[in-house]
Amino acid sequence: MKASLSRGRRWLGWVKLGIIIYCAIGIAFYYLQDYILFHPSPVERTLKYELGSAYREYNIPYDRKTNINIVEFTGQPDDTAAKGVVLYFHGNRKNITWYASYAPNFTTRGYEVWMMDYPGFGKSTGIFTEERLYEYALQVYKLARKRFRPADIIIYGKSMGTGIAAELASVRDCRYLLLETPYYSMTSLVSHYMPLYPVSNMLHYRFPINEFLEKVTAPVVIFQGSDDGLIPLDNARKLAPLLKSRDEFVIIPAGGHNNLNEFALYHQKLDSLLAH
Repeated sequence: MKASLSRGRRWLGWVKLGIIIYCAIGIAFYYLQDYILFHPSPVERTLKYELGSAYREYNIPYDRKTNINIVEFTGQPDDTAAKGVVLYFHGNRKNITWYASYAPNFTTRGYEVWMMDYPGFGKSTGIFTEERLYEYALQVYKLARKRFRPADIIIYGKSMGTGIAAELASVRDCRYLLLETPYYSMTSLVSHYMPLYPVSNMLHYRFPINEFLEKVTAPVVIFQGSDDGLIPLDNARKLAPLLKSRDEFVIIPAGGHNNLNEFALYHQKLDSLLAH
């Protein structure tokens, strides 16, 4: 009898410890999720970027506390008209300097590339919320419309930025919506890593790409690596049933999260999309 009671107490102790650990992890994630999900690298506004290609830099004062830094990669002589512009919404790391190496994918094909840094990233400052990110993206689109027709605007999202790109394409016209390593929604992605938690009640960010795609009228092309270790192929592939007949879901065999640029299939598809 004593042995049975002892085992019961030990089991109850382990249960209590498990509950404490579960609650501690959940509470920590709730309050620290911005630090877990986003990894910005701020820099001084006076810093001169060395980006390896021709560019122009602008700062948009959104409000008294908010400055949105935009870099326009031109890639063309001043007297050469670009075919169009790619509005590029980058991922959750560092700043524009980290993503500048992707600009030649489009500038060498005759397009300008406009990259926006989010508040806290690079030289951008201000409030960082999901709704504000959508508003900032819309301002970039409005600036592009002063020079380019919707038929000449390509909205491109990479990783975390796919949610911002998809939302923008759901409310504004464009030539293409291109999504590199997207997720079904931020809720579904975090749930993949935290399956035992009520993630939908914990997250401050939704980025429901699944809902946005239903409202996008432009052709959509998704690029996803089969070996993506951050956003699993299975999560991205849940978007496939939402695509229209003219849309494409391009799986790049052996592709990871940050190296699709190294595969011939990726460039062949860009060639076919941006040839005209």
